[in-house]
This record gives sequence, C-alpha cells and structure tokens, in this order.
Amino acid sequence: MIIERRQVPSVAALHGRVPPLLERIYAARQITDAEELELKLSRLLPPDTLKGMPEASHLLYQVLQRQGRVLIVSDFDADGATSCALVVRALGKMGFQHVDYIVPDRFAYGYGLSPEIAELALERRPDLVITVDNGISSLEGVERLKAEGIAVLITDHHLPGDQLPDADAIVNPNQPDCGFASKALAGVGVAFYVMLGLRALLRQQGWFDRAGIQEPNLGELLDLVALGTVADLVPLDRNNRILVNEGLRRMRQGRGCPGIYALLSVAGRATHSLTASDMGFAVAPRLNAAGRLEDMSIGIACLLTDDSASAERHARELDRLNQERRRIEDEMREQADQALQEMLGELEHRELPAALCLYDAGWHPGVVGILASRLKEQLHRPVFIFAKADEQELKGSARSIEGLHIRDLLADIATRYPGVITRFGGHAMAAGLSLPPEQLPAFQDALQRCAESVLKSDSLQRRLLTDGELPIEAHSLESARMLRDAGPWGQGFPEPVFDGRFRVIQQRLVGEKHLKMVLSADGGVTLIDAIAFNVDRDTWPDASIREVSVVYRLDVNEFRGVSQAQLLVLHLEPV
Repeated sequence: MIIERRQVPSVAALHGRVPPLLERIYAARQITDAEELELKLSRLLPPDTLKGMPEASHLLYQVLQRQGRVLIVSDFDADGATSCALVVRALGKMGFQHVDYIVPDRFAYGYGLSPEIAELALERRPDLVITVDNGISSLEGVERLKAEGIAVLITDHHLPGDQLPDADAIVNPNQPDCGFASKALAGVGVAFYVMLGLRALLRQQGWFDRAGIQEPNLGELLDLVALGTVADLVPLDRNNRILVNEGLRRMRQGRGCPGIYALLSVAGRATHSLTASDMGFAVAPRLNAAGRLEDMSIGIACLLTDDSASAERHARELDRLNQERRRIEDEMREQADQALQEMLGELEHRELPAALCLYDAGWHPGVVGILASRLKEQLHRPVFIFAKADEQELKGSARSIEGLHIRDLLADIATRYPGVITRFGGHAMAAGLSLPPEQLPAFQDALQRCAESVLKSDSLQRRLLTDGELPIEAHSLESARMLRDAGPWGQGFPEPVFDGRFRVIQQRLVGEKHLKMVLSADGGVTLIDAIAFNVDRDTWPDASIREVSVVYRLDVNEFRGVSQAQLLVLHLEPV
C-alpha cells in the first residue's frame, strides 16, 4: 500500500469563493474556475449538440402522430432499468399511448438487442424499437428488425465497434463525429437527453396545445437519472454532476418516485441527507440484484409504480434478492481466495501475474462482475471472472485499474488471437465477454501477454490518494456536513480523503468484525469517534496499540436522531 497526497496547485483558483479547505480540495480535482461549481440545470450541455438527436426526435414524433406501438429493449443492470423507467414515464407524459418494454434474460439471451431478442420483439408487433443502455454493437439484431420493416432508435453510451448498426437513428456521445462535449453520460443520461430533444420538437410543432396535454417537466425524472448515473460508475464530470446534484436535491425534497424511496427505506437510509454514496451503496445493489439473480423486470416495476404499497412490496423482494446475492458472493469469494492461494503456491516468486483470470463451473454468472470488482480492489490488478453459461459458452466479467483500458485490451486480444473470444464490449474500466470453454487456456495466455506489455510494475502497486492532513479544528460536525454537501462525489470526482496520526483512546469490536475507536490528534484534548469496517480480527482490537496512522473520510454519523462527526477509516496501521 502506497499512500500519496494529491497535488494541489500553489495558486488559488477560486479566489476565496469557498472556504479554504474546500478550495484546496477542489483545486486537487482540477477545478480552476468557480463557474465549474455552478450545478444549475441551466448549465447543462445542450441536447442539440448530440449527433443523431434531430433524427431521433423526428422519428419519435412520426410514431407519436399515428400512435404507433413503441417497444423499449432495456439492459438488465441499474443503468438499463432507470433508462427504461425514464423513457416509459417520459413518453407517457408526452402523449404516447402504446409503450411497452422487454428486458433480456441475461442467462438465456445475454446482453443487448441480439437476434434472439429481435425475434421476441417481433412477437409484440412494434412500430418502433428503442434500445436503452445497449444497441451500439447490435448489428444482427437491428438487421433482423429492419428486415421486417420495424424502425429502430438506438440510445447507448458504450464504446462502438468498427461498424455501427443500420438503425434509423443513433444517439450515443461516443459514436464517431459526435460533438457533444461530455463523453461520460450514462445510458440513463443519454435517454434523458433524447427525451429533452423530443420535448423541444413537440413544443416547436405545437403538439402539446393540439393534443390538450400539459407540457411535462422532465426535471421530475432526474431522480432516475441520478440513480442510474451513480450506479453505472461513469465519471462525474461537470455535466453529470449537474444531473446527479439536481436529482438528489429533488429527492431530498420528497419529489422522487415511490420505488426509490422504498429502496432507501429497506436500506435504512434517510432521505433528508441523501448523498450519491447512498444511491451507489444502498439503492443500486438492491436494484441490480434483480438482474443478477432473476429478472430486472422486478426492478423496473419498482421504479414505474406510483403506488407506495406496491413500491414497498417490490423493494422488499429486491432486498431479499440482494441478501441472496451477498450469500452467493461470499461463497464465491472464499473459493476465489483458495484458488489464489493455490496459484501463489505454484508460482516461483509467489507474485501474482499482471492480470488475474479465474473460473469455476459452479460460480453464478450473475455475480461474476461483483467478484471481479472486489478482487480488483483487494489486489489492484485487472481481474477476469468466468462462469459457465452453458456447455458451449463461458461468460466473463472484467474490471480494470488505471493504466489499462480493458475494452481496448479485449479488442487487441480479439485481433491478435482470432477465435479465442466470441464477443465482448464495455468501457475503459469494465467489460463483459464470452468465449468457448476450450478457449479459456488460450485466453488466459493471451491475457497475460497483452496485459504485461501494457502494465508496468509500479501500476500494480495499490495507491491511496489523500487530500493531506485535516486540521484538528476541522474534525467537526460542521466540516463533515460541508464536505458532504460540496459534492456530489463519485467516480472521477472522488470524495475527500485525509490522512494523519492519532492516539488511540478507546477501541472495541462491534458487529463481530468492525472496530469502533475514539481517537485524538492532539494528545487527548480533542476526541473524535472512528470506525473501521471488516478489520483483521487477528490484529484488532489490541490494547498495546496506542498510536495509529489512518486514512479516512470525515463522515456524518446519524444514530437515534443525534448527528456527530465520525472518521470513516479506509486504511489503518499501528505506528
């Protein structure tokens, strides 16, 4: 573990517009102008700068005029579910009378608008198929629908391949020649923008007056945008921070959909102080559990209902699925740890390879992505986890680290080793792939060759970046609230993290594996609570340890109606 402090420009960029502590934190995140802290909706990038927006808007308008049938093809994760719910709600508000959706069964059909999903779509007899959070690589599925005279609108944010589908319209900020200034939109962000573009056209055409429909406030859907954006771990550039900030603000005011509130309730999270991390760590896993273990239609139904009782029933079912997902994940984690120990025992220098690839025939294909993420965080290496889809195919999920673009790596392997990978897709930090079981050894060999050519040894050292020491007087509830409200924090715009030395005043184990402490940075004059989750019980608690080096976040702990500052420990070492 290497602890490094973020570089802070010596010249103040915000000129006293925010407190000095925040100025330092923002400067370390390359905020060079106070304008970048303006997160009002009026500052959003304009929809008409997205390539394909005019074609998408007119296509939707044509279908609306004749009240054609619209079928949404969703993805089976939280981004896909929120995208689907958003489009269903938005189209309904704008006068569409025949809107339906379909979610591929990840275990039977896999990801996206495949030819098999196209056949299922044709059974619904749609006039227009809209993909959300997928479709940019669905060449054959689009071709099948087009052959039957079905119009296709693709909304996606994934990186395209060398060839684009022959759809009637494509809106994706990452497609070639798209001038949209942000390439970081999640699938739900793209869907939201498409609805903004359609509303602008309908307003221009006088549709709302002719139809006797009140023009909808699409800001009412920003709770869904915030949830999907945070859940998909896309970088929170300024445009995404605007979307997330506005969605969180509305939810704190009680203007969110019942399904999200029900999920927050089963997770024990308060709505009045809602943060992006609540969405990422409490709501998103419960929503994703449906797609991982059963059918994401449960999650979409939860987001679509306006009935609180129905939302509560769906949320309880999603919570049950998430508990089952955790149980499966724990079993797989134990098996993976054993496999890693066996791997180390066989290696001459007992050093793990540059990239890890693990497979077990008994692993659940819906949980491989979580396991890959957990091991990547633990071992700071790209991790590929495979499970058995059927006798002819293995399905894998990959997570990467800084310095290795995982989708580009897969493209390199596919080019240099033809036939090893059946299909793949994804982002810089996460990807999915399929391959025949007999090709797994060849893939493992190709993976190591390609990864070692890109990753240097220092890239494989885990680093914790901090914002330096926090002054003693800033260990306060006021400072904790200020930092919480200075976000939204997330991927690409990390929550402030600090490091320092503390005297241990008290320490005890709570919940069997969490270390509760009282610490002091000034010899016992000023005390502050701290908690470290999932500590090594062979080390903690230990009364002989009197001083510790800590990396932490300053958190607001709310318990039985009382709020106080607390250090949320990320790394703990005796001194």
